[in-house]
Amino acid sequence: MGKVAVVSDSNSGITQTEAKELGVTILPMPFFAGDKTFYEDIDLNQEEFYQMLEGGADISTSMPLVGNVTDTWDELLKEYDEIVHIPMSSGLSGSCETAMMLAQDYEGKVQVVNNQRISVTQRQSVMDAMALAKQGRGAAEIREILERDKFESSIYIMVDTLYYLKKGGRITPAAAALGTLLKLKPVLQIQGEKLDAFAKARTVKQAKSIMIEAMKSDFENRFNDPNGEHIHLEMAYTHDKEAAEAFKTEVQEAFPGMEIIMNPLSLSVSCHIGPGALAVACSKKVPELEA
Repeated sequence: MGKVAVVSDSNSGITQTEAKELGVTILPMPFFAGDKTFYEDIDLNQEEFYQMLEGGADISTSMPLVGNVTDTWDELLKEYDEIVHIPMSSGLSGSCETAMMLAQDYEGKVQVVNNQRISVTQRQSVMDAMALAKQGRGAAEIREILERDKFESSIYIMVDTLYYLKKGGRITPAAAALGTLLKLKPVLQIQGEKLDAFAKARTVKQAKSIMIEAMKSDFENRFNDPNGEHIHLEMAYTHDKEAAEAFKTEVQEAFPGMEIIMNPLSLSVSCHIGPGALAVACSKKVPELEA
């Protein structure tokens, strides 16, 4: 069986250091601030990013450069027979569609996975791809398995401020002004392709409760697995690790005995929702990896 390389991008939350340890390749997402270009976890770390964001810098995100993607693939194919490429959800970025177009020139050696994941759920897809490759499965089969289960995940995010959603055009200035006046803490959800409104909370405490109850409901009603025996439970946050650790304790109490993987949200997501966000997520375990 041929050797399979796994490629993803920094939207997965996997750092360059962690990528080396795992044996995967992570494409850094580019950012534009003024007339400068930065690459996540290469010349822009989490702390520097939030300093720029809170300092009022006009930061925008972009897809990985086409040349960077193909150069990475070409280099890997000198050592590997096939590549599984896992970009962020096609509903949130054009990078998946671009990668699929580029892969057409690689005669099936590059399989691009469109499984609608982002952040910690995308990270789990990378881990699953690695494990499936170790079982000896080919790139096309790994892609089919991951895409088959693409909607078997859920993310709920509490946003601490509406400023960045307004700035990015995700909500109207009037809605942002009203939400700020009422001190609302919106809870957003990602189930599949898009980031959607889920609920409005008046306090952080209420928002946390909404997210935990929504996740319990998904376990029971969406996944028919109330005890989470076949589910990965995950958490993410922007900038405030102390608040995230406190929330993790509450989530652990709600789901006793479950392992919780927690990572900072990728900067591409943070750019649009700002600091102080908290998220709880889950993804179903791949049956082929449970045997």
